[in-house]
Parts: sequence; C-alpha cells; structure tokens
Amino acid sequence: MGKLEYNSSRPPIEVEDELLAHLKFVIGMKLRRHESFMMTWPSGKKRPGRLSAWMHPSIPLVIEFDEEPPPKIDPQRAERMVNQLNARGELILDEVSP
Repeated sequence: MGKLEYNSSRPPIEVEDELLAHLKFVIGMKLRRHESFMMTWPSGKKRPGRLSAWMHPSIPLVIEFDEEPPPKIDPQRAERMVNQLNARGELILDEVSP
C-alpha cells in the first residue's frame, strides 16, 4: 500500500501500489501538459464520505511506493484512466477499473 501526498495539507491518500503506479503515469502526463483536473477518492476507513482535490502543476505532489521496484504500467489500463479523466474532467479513484 503506497501513499500519495498532495500539498502536504492532509494525511496522505493510501493507494495500492499497482493503482498508484498508474496514477503516477496519468497525473504526471496531465500536469506535465499543464492540464489541471479534479481528483476524488473515499475519505477512508475512519469516516464515511469523499474528498476531492484540484490537481494543479504548481502544487507539490509526493508519491511513495511500498514495493521495490514499483509495479509496471498496463498500457490499456492507463489509456482507460486517461479516457475517463478526459471525458469527465475528474479522476475518481474508486471507479478506476483494473
């Protein structure tokens, strides 16, 4: 279980390493192009609800993998994630299919 920390303002988002590798690819691609977007995820086990963050190239992002080396990217999965993100302008982590 890896971690994605955005803007250091909240506890990190815990994400399975395989999904995290794909998020790193997709988020990196969008931010490298200076394309901002919304990202939404479940708030966690401690309380119900959802959190959303506006992903922007100027805001610090830290990705920490538990596995060494990080999992490989499945090109079809990455393409589905990019297509979902581009279609709605939002990346919803719990709706990203393997």
